[in-house]
Parts: sequence; structure tokens; C-alpha cells
Amino acid sequence: MKWYVAALMVVMPLAADDSGLPADGKFRASATAGLEEAYLAPIFPSSHAANLLELKNGDLLCAWFSGSWEGESDVAIVLARLRKGSSQWSKPMVIDHHTGESYQNPVLFESADGTIWIFHTTQGAGQGESNAKVLVTRSTDGGERWSAPAVLFDTPGAFTRERLVVMPDGRWLLPLYISADNSSVMEISGDGGAHWKVCTVPESKGYIQPDVVRVGNEYIAWFRSRAADFIYRSTSADGCAWTAPRKTELPNNNASIQLAQLSNGHLVLAFNNKSKAGLRRPVSVALSKDGGASWGWVRDLETGRAVLDPGKDPNRRDPGREEYSYPSVIQAAGGKIVVAFTYRRETIRVVRFDEKWIESGGTVGEFQPHR
Repeated sequence: MKWYVAALMVVMPLAADDSGLPADGKFRASATAGLEEAYLAPIFPSSHAANLLELKNGDLLCAWFSGSWEGESDVAIVLARLRKGSSQWSKPMVIDHHTGESYQNPVLFESADGTIWIFHTTQGAGQGESNAKVLVTRSTDGGERWSAPAVLFDTPGAFTRERLVVMPDGRWLLPLYISADNSSVMEISGDGGAHWKVCTVPESKGYIQPDVVRVGNEYIAWFRSRAADFIYRSTSADGCAWTAPRKTELPNNNASIQLAQLSNGHLVLAFNNKSKAGLRRPVSVALSKDGGASWGWVRDLETGRAVLDPGKDPNRRDPGREEYSYPSVIQAAGGKIVVAFTYRRETIRVVRFDEKWIESGGTVGEFQPHR
């Protein structure tokens, strides 16, 4: 197999948040009690779509796509590492880039043999998403060197976003969506990713980026809605035959969401607590203690600027706009919940806290918990 060493780029001048914390990748105590935060060092002007993975050795990885702007030819997949026991994220390294292509939505996975996989989407620069396909690259040395990217799924418009699920019998389930018609599918492999079987989600047109969690003996998928109304939900007994998505009481603003199942079985959902298109804020976390049937606690991680710059469009197509979105959430081995999300398209903000922290705060968003 052909390998290459991922390049380490020169870090741009550090950005800072409104409290003056530098984007240097170091965890610091937040002004909010019980919350630690780090702003990852940007190496290109724009950053988006973080994805987290804790390795078996205790290191934490965060991958995202970065370049001048989404869809442009200079957009690469980049990766930063937080070594076990450290409070300092590494400078990001470029994992995958090819002139003329624009890379998006990396998904990290570590297989049983220790191989680290990155699934991500590629599309022709400036050509939109309708002909996108999914690539895969691998590392067998802990993420120091990576294989040349190979096409995994060439269905026109195939897109990644959410994590791979290892099923009880060892099969892999990788959620995908097809941007060409805005529908969702599940790809299932029984031989470690060599071959895949596609399972469609019925009546899923308009419901994309499915995030799958196994709760008890049932698989549950939660979807982003193109209609910018609610988060939708579907279930399956085997991971292949799915019910049609149905709306939940949780709002969605046509932006990505993600869930994590905690060691005690509770679910944490990271999402924008609002419906309707517009500014992607606030970023919030919701807690469910009954498998997602209800959400009794919601707390904001980021509400955005209190006063918008009157001279600028906050949705402008450049870094610095008023956007806090595409969260990724996991529970680390020590019990802390970790969330990474897009911060103004300039960098990735990573926060960590415990479950009780969610229960001791509130939200300015649309969904208000009822217990």
C-alpha cells in the first residue's frame, strides 16, 4: 500500500474569542463554571464540520475540513490530536488534499486491529454536491502516516457526516446521505469494509445526515431536516430495514446534529436549539435518561455575539460570520463529555464538562425541557 506522511502546515496568526482566549489548542477553564474550552489552531482561513474520536490508547482526535471556503479547490481534511493526559491539542496536520477537488465532512473510526479510518466526501471544486463521492484513507501507525485516498462509494451525491456504528455481531454500519436527491441510506459491511450492502431509509427525502445509536435492542437514527423544522427520528431492529422518519419535538434549522450514548445509557444530543433557516445558534446539549423518548435538560454551549456588527452581514460567505454549528460529541474514557463545533467558520471550539453540568443550566433556544 502506498503511504505518505501528513504535512504539518504553518499556523496562521491566532484568532481569539470575545473573552480573549487564544486559538492555540490549549484547554483552559471557561468563564462558565464547570466548563473547559480550547480553540484549535487554524491553519487555513475557514474551518468546518468537526468529528471526534477517542483512540484505544486514550488519545483524542479531531478531524475537520479547512481551506479558503467550503467547496473551493484548496479545502483539505485536517487532523489535530490531544494526547492522553495532556491539555494541549497538537497543531493540525493536512491528511488529504487534491487540487481541483474539495473535501468535506470527515468521519473517524478505529477498527479492532488498531487501523484508523477517515471516511470523507469529495466533489469537484465549485461544482456543487450532486456528483460527490466518498473516499477513504487509513493509518496503521496511530495517525502518523496515511494511505492515498481511494473511492469507497461512487453513487453520485454520496455524502458522509455521522460516525460508523459497530453492530453486536461485528458488522459495520456507516450512515450516508445522497445529496443528489436529499435522501438517506445505511451502508453495512460484514467483512471489515471490503464489501458493502446499501439499505435505503424509506420516505427519507428531505431528511439527511442520519446519526445512528443503538438503544437496547433497537437502532435509532436522528436526522437533519432540509425543511428547517424539526429533528426527525427513525427506528430499525436490524440496521437495514428502517421506519419512515417522523418528527420529534426537537427543533432543527437545516444544520447537522450528533448524539453520544454515555456509559450509564443516557443520551446526549448536540444541536442548534432553533428551527428555521438563518443564524446557526445557539449550540446546545440536551440530555435524555429514557433512550431519547424525552429530553429533560438542555444547556447552551454557545449563544454567539450579544451585539452583531451592524456593518456586516452575519451570514456572509467568509470566515468570521455568526455561525456555531456541526457539533460532534463523545464521552471520553474518564467520563467527561467532549463537544467540538464550528466557531464562526474560523476555527473549531472544543469544550468538555460532566453530565451534571447539563442539568445545572438552561437555554435561550426554542426547545425548553419539561420534566
